Parts: sequence; C-alpha cells; structure tokens
Amino acid sequence: MKHSLSFLLLISLLFSACGAPPPATVIPTKLPVVATETSVPVMDTETSQSVEKQIEELLARMTLEEKIGQMTQVEKNSIKPGDITKYYIGSILSGGGGYPTAENTAQAWYAMVEGFQKEALATRLQIPILYGVDAVHGHGNLRNATIFPHNIGLGAANNPELVEKIGRATAEEMLATGIPWNFAPVVAVVQDVRWGRTYEGYGEETELVSSLGTAYLKGLQSLTAEDNPVPGQSIFVLGTPKHFIGDGATIWGSSRTENYQLDQGNMQVPEEFLRQILLPPYQSAVESGAMNIMASFSSWKGTKMHAQQYLLNEVLKDEFGFNGFIVSDWQAMDQIYPDDYYASIVTSVNAGVDMNMVPYDYVTFIETMKSAVNNGDIPESRVDEAVRRILRVKFALGLFERPMPDTKYQGTIRSREHLELARQAVRESLVLLKNENDALPLSKDMPVIFVAGVGAHEIGVQSGGWTLEWQGKVGNDNEGTTILSGIRSAAGSDTRVEYSREGDFSEFKDSTGNPLIADAGFVVIAEKPYAEGVGDQADLSLSQAETKLITAMREQSQTVIVILLSGRPRVITEQLPLAEAWVAAWLPGTEGAGIADVLFGDFPFTGKLSFSWPRSNEQLPINIYNASDKTGCEAPLFPFGYGLEYGHPSPEIEPC
Repeated sequence: MKHSLSFLLLISLLFSACGAPPPATVIPTKLPVVATETSVPVMDTETSQSVEKQIEELLARMTLEEKIGQMTQVEKNSIKPGDITKYYIGSILSGGGGYPTAENTAQAWYAMVEGFQKEALATRLQIPILYGVDAVHGHGNLRNATIFPHNIGLGAANNPELVEKIGRATAEEMLATGIPWNFAPVVAVVQDVRWGRTYEGYGEETELVSSLGTAYLKGLQSLTAEDNPVPGQSIFVLGTPKHFIGDGATIWGSSRTENYQLDQGNMQVPEEFLRQILLPPYQSAVESGAMNIMASFSSWKGTKMHAQQYLLNEVLKDEFGFNGFIVSDWQAMDQIYPDDYYASIVTSVNAGVDMNMVPYDYVTFIETMKSAVNNGDIPESRVDEAVRRILRVKFALGLFERPMPDTKYQGTIRSREHLELARQAVRESLVLLKNENDALPLSKDMPVIFVAGVGAHEIGVQSGGWTLEWQGKVGNDNEGTTILSGIRSAAGSDTRVEYSREGDFSEFKDSTGNPLIADAGFVVIAEKPYAEGVGDQADLSLSQAETKLITAMREQSQTVIVILLSGRPRVITEQLPLAEAWVAAWLPGTEGAGIADVLFGDFPFTGKLSFSWPRSNEQLPINIYNASDKTGCEAPLFPFGYGLEYGHPSPEIEPC
C-alpha cells in the first residue's frame, strides 16, 4: 500500500494528538472499496418485501414492554426462570466460559438453548430469542471443539479462502450447540501490539484486515442448498464485525477500566485517519452482508463510542447503508456516565445502539427504558427503529420458522474435515524469523531431539484466551495435539525425543553413561493465556526465566530452535543470537502438530508477519503507518510482511 508523504506525516503525530472534540463537519472522503468475492447472497426483491411487511405487521402488534424486551440481552447465568416470558427478552448470551452447568457437551448446550427458546415461544407473539456467543477461534467455550489459530495467525497466513472455510466450520460447530450468533470477527486495524486483544486482530494493515474479515463473515453467513434454508432465510450463522471502532488504536494509559491501559481506552486520531485506516473493514463487512455490529468500549476524543451518534447513526447506518442492528458490548452503556445510569441509557439508545448487552440487571434496564420513553427522552419511534432492525435479523436467520437448528450439525464437531482445516491453518500461520546455517528443516533421522518449555505440551497454553474460559485455561482439558506430540509423530522411529518442562535434561544419558547431548533442541517460549485488558502489557521482553531456558538448551544441544507461542510480537533482539532458528507460531489452537509438519519439511514456511516486529519496547507503538520511513536501529526488527522460506538466508541484524 502506498501513502502520500503528507498523510504519513499526519500519521506520525497520531499518538500524541490533543484531546479536541470530534469535528463538527463531515470530511467528504470516500472510503476505498476492497475488491472481494465474498459477497453474501441476498434474498430476492419479492421475498425481501414480504419479510419487511411481516416485520411491520409484527411491530404494529407489539406493546412497549414487548419492544423493550427485544432490545434486552441477558447473560445466561443471570436470567431467572420464567423471566424470558415475563419480560419478553429478545436475546441471551454466553460470555467467556458460559457453558451449561450440567456438562460441557454439544447436547447439553443444545438442551440449554432450547429451554430458553421454549420460554420465548411461550410469549404472546412467540418471537424467538437470538442466542449469542464468543466463538472467536472456533467454538472456544465448548469442550473438545475444533479450536483454530487465533486471528493473528490467520493474518500471517493471509489466505482468504482458508479463512472463509474456518468461518463455515465454526458456524457448523456453533449450530451443533443450538447457537446461531457469533460475536466475531474482530476487524480492528491494530496499531499497538501492547493491546491485550492484539491476537484477535488479523493485522495492522487495512487491506489485509478487510480481506480476511469479509472472508470470515462469508464463511459464517453464507447458505448452501444443503443447509435447507427456510423461506426468507438469508443467513446461516450471524456474524458480528467488532468493535466499532478504535480498538487497538487508543492511547497507552487512557483506559479508565480497572488496571487496563489500552483496552477500553481513548482514541485520539483525526477523522481522516479514522476513515482511511480504521473504517474500511466495516464498510467492506456491510457491503458483504453484515447484519450485526458490536460497538466498542473505546472512546474517540473523549466520547465513548456507545455515545457517538455521528459514527453510529450518520456514518454506519446512513452513509454505509447498514440495515442490521448494533449491539452494545458487555455492560458498556453504563460507562457513558458512570454515576448516572438513566442518562447513560438515554444517550446510548439515542446515539444508535439497538440492543443492550445488559448483561446482569435486566429489570433495571427495562424499567429505565420504559421511564425514558414515557418521559419523552427516548422517542418511541427510536425504539421502533431498533426493534425493526432486530426483527429483520431474526427473519434473516429463519428463526421464526425454525427456532432451533438441525441436530445433524452435532456430527461436525472435530470432524476429519475440520481437524484437517485447523492443521492447515496452523501450518500456514507459521512465520520463520531466523534460520541460520539452514538449521531447519530437521532430518527425521536425527538421533536425539530435546524439547523444553511448558507450552510444548499444553493445549490450553497453545490455544490462548477465549478457550473454555474468558482468560483461557492452562492444561490439557481439550482434545488435540501438542507441539511435543507432533514432533514425536513426525520424527523417525529411531529418533530419541526427550521432554523437560524446565529444560533440564541432565537425567538423560547416552549409551556410555555420559550426559546426553541433543542434535537439535526445541525451546517453546509461551505467554500465559490472557484476554482483553488483562493482557495489556508495556514490557513485551522475554523474561529472565525464558532467556534461561534458551541458554540452558544451548549447553545441551548442538542446534537450538525457539518456537514462540504468543498473542503478539515480543521483544527478542538480545536473545536472537542464542538460537539458530526462531519461529513465530502465535496461538495455534488444538492442532499443534501442524507445527511439526513444517519443522521437518513436509510443508514449506509460507507465513508473513501481519504486524511489525519491534526491536525494543521503547519503539512501541510501531507499525507501517507511523514507521514507514524509519531505517536502521529506528526501524522494526522485522518489518510487516517479513517471513523467511526454506533455502533463503537469514538477514543480518544490525546491532544497536
């Protein structure tokens, strides 16, 4: 992507911008349209008109209480028995770790959702609920689902066709549990890798994010004849491009949420940057059939996004022609005026948020909405608009004719097709950072291999956050393959593979009783799982313990290969000379054996960095927009788009 000099100079000032209020005038910049073949089929005109007529007829029959209920989304553990029917609740969700209390199986999930749906169908108008979940890299809340690489890995793979197939596979495993709504994909153009949600983004460059985001959306939403859609249905599983807008582009230390630093912080960028860099993935998503968008916790120039009437109504709904509904993030409306709940709700609803992810005290929200409408602070016409948008999506999903999906999808969970797809994604996501003296690929006949590091043999660590629990879960609670098991399977039958979490192989002896020395030693450096602002981190350097693990392997192995499991680039400049080869493996999910496929040469390295790799913490934030003209020690250690292939020499790293 080429940029004018004046624009690059503008970008270099972004992260020190002053906190002026949003501009009063609209900059008439037409957003670039990303060329894509991922357009979602739409219903024909006659069917569309029929659906709109049904929506208007239904809306005309609804009471205010029934309308407000449709605008209410409740967390599944908080809804009291009978209250879906009593309050006409329109939506239920599972947060991270929100699996059934009985057991975490597809059948238990399906029964739980079906129970909620029966309550909704017991209401006067029998409007079905819409159930949502964060399935951000596969159906992560479901035990033994197929867990794909997080989006940062898919960004490195940069294969839209692959991403579309992953969207489809995720949709099938969601429907197996009765759920038709996925709070994904994240289409943030991440500008600061210190952000704890960096791994949920595809990359730091606009066109890449637009391409992969729309491909994933198509995979989720596109129907096939085999899906047996009902009349009027146009969406397979509802996707949610998020979070509109500014995620990953906020100022360090600007968040006012707990100990967060970047997450839910304040974005201080000019509208030109917003339109040219951050907005195009959303426009592409809308043009590709997006019918739901989630608002961001972030602020723009001091105003919370949930209160940004200009961006939500004028830009997203009017300018982009978005005719689906906007859902809030988790209790995010409350943040507008922390000490005035009534004002927060009035401001957010009037600004364009259609459904409130409450998620707990839904009665207070409902009563507040009724008071605001009765007081004239929220026009009932605004309520009608929100409900019209929500009903439109429910019709598009075919929920009125088929409130629960076909149980046939339960056979897709960890199917051969899905597992092979996940393993392909792991292989294509790997980025070879260094390969001195052609250390890789390894010979399968190598006599002795050592493997060290907790991440080498823990599916929970290699899967990262949003897996079984919100913050992820250390351990091997999911089915899958680890890096260690993959190495053992790929190595020859005569190869001795030994593993030590701590990197101490002194107990292993050769045939003469002397300490065993490995021909190759793998060191797996892994971040502990995290999610959202809990993962905001100023220092991305390797720890002393991680460095010690590498130096210990250096003393016990002829060749050292470091595999990095991380949700973002880490600062490795000082440690880079300690190993012959370095591989960025990101967060590969449950099919870790795909890494060994490439290490032993059965498949090539094809991954390229979708983020600039910092040389030091002091450079942060660094990306293609604020450092395109930097050279030498001021430039990234590895630039955006970097990635070695077998047979290509490693570049010289300039000492600084």
